[in-house]
Amino acid sequence: MTELLTRAEYAAIAADLDLPAAPFIDGKFRKGSGAAMPTLNPATGDVLTTIASAGAADVDLAVEKARDAFEQGLWSRLHPSERKDVLIRLCKLITRRKHELAVLECLESGKPIRDCALIDIPETIHTIKWHAETADKIYDQTGPAGDDAISMIVREPVGVVAAILPWNFPLLMLAWKIGPALAAGCSVIVKPAEQTSMTALRVAELAHMAGVPRGVLQVLPGDGPSVGEPLGRHMDVDMVTFTGSTETGRRFLHYAADSNLKKVVLECGGKNPAVVLGDAENLDHVAEHVVNAAFWNMGENCSAASRLIVHKDVKAPLMERIAARLRDWKTGDPLDPANHLGALIDTEHCAKVAGYLRAGDAAEGAFVSPKVYEIDPSDRLARDEVFGPILGVLTVASTAEAIALANDTDYGLAASVFTANAREAIRAARAIKAGTVTVNCYGEGDIATPFGGYRQSGFGGRDNGMHAHDQYTEVKTIWIDLSDPKDGDNVG
Repeated sequence: MTELLTRAEYAAIAADLDLPAAPFIDGKFRKGSGAAMPTLNPATGDVLTTIASAGAADVDLAVEKARDAFEQGLWSRLHPSERKDVLIRLCKLITRRKHELAVLECLESGKPIRDCALIDIPETIHTIKWHAETADKIYDQTGPAGDDAISMIVREPVGVVAAILPWNFPLLMLAWKIGPALAAGCSVIVKPAEQTSMTALRVAELAHMAGVPRGVLQVLPGDGPSVGEPLGRHMDVDMVTFTGSTETGRRFLHYAADSNLKKVVLECGGKNPAVVLGDAENLDHVAEHVVNAAFWNMGENCSAASRLIVHKDVKAPLMERIAARLRDWKTGDPLDPANHLGALIDTEHCAKVAGYLRAGDAAEGAFVSPKVYEIDPSDRLARDEVFGPILGVLTVASTAEAIALANDTDYGLAASVFTANAREAIRAARAIKAGTVTVNCYGEGDIATPFGGYRQSGFGGRDNGMHAHDQYTEVKTIWIDLSDPKDGDNVG
């Protein structure tokens, strides 16, 4: 297990970082043709570095190089076991640079270093390794065709993939995209969020060092209009995979419709419920999971349980336990491993979250301490994806009312149910319209289980699990006629 360093040790690493500051195209860093883009430390407001961002010319060049690499087959036609070996070498390089990458992620995202070191880095490595190991273990199929034919159903890499990343889990979402896409043999162009470009740039450099050929993994830092939209509209991009807001996700569907009908996979927002029924046991355990679900990563999490739907019979003792547990969640300097909560991503987002605070509560610079508010179903805190450390509590008198409230949303990404009754748990899990429903815990499953949502939370596919590999491949039928031509009708 990864051990935490001290605040002083992390500060020393931060002071000695070599910060990447240009697009990574065709195996090397190149000065971008776009505008200079400062990368800020959200906790302090200081400029960490200024990145020469990508522009339209860089998008065209990266797509050209990605297509060339794909058609040459240096990666796309490489034996799957060889692709596996390269990706495992990448995991080893990330492991060697784990402290540097954890600090880099902490500095540019405001995430607490304890999360970067104990969760994000290990899960990034595990994700890439898991998909690498599947590369030579996914079998194609044969279909029933009788004695006179052979029917083969084979997978082929989809081609050039544009991966559009969010800022809340920069490294882990990078791994969720490049792990299955590279394992499948695709060429990948990554557009990180403009606030959090540096870890993706560093990983692309490490991938090249590990043996990923030039043009197969490229990173274009920049904003949406300069990089994201041109990738979405590009006629030679075969697929877009996007994680971010529902509003932005809609745009990529338009871009695809207006261009080459490229594949689009969207993992978007959520307004996720934690449903605590009246017979829930071990309320200390429930409180632990509810607090983690609502406030982990400062609530900047698409699967955050920002709605607590609790039965009136257990509400009072549960709320006491939630308040007690929250006292251990300290907010402050992200580089201090004693803090569970860091800074919100930027001033614009902080102002948005602060707009949901009630009278007497306020943000302190870039920091918003956890808040728990009683709400009703008409409250905007019951409907909006706040993406901050605010938990809204709704009280119910029956399971049916709880399920109805859980489904009273435009989203459908994740949900949790807490109950001692197995029958009620299964019925509730089936009734709630969400892509992942956990019982007596909070979570997203693991790397082996597909992750994505219903309704406005997702479209076109799933991250994680074998399902992720499906979306980065095309399915082809090959039909071979074995009949003897001599058996045909004679003419003449």
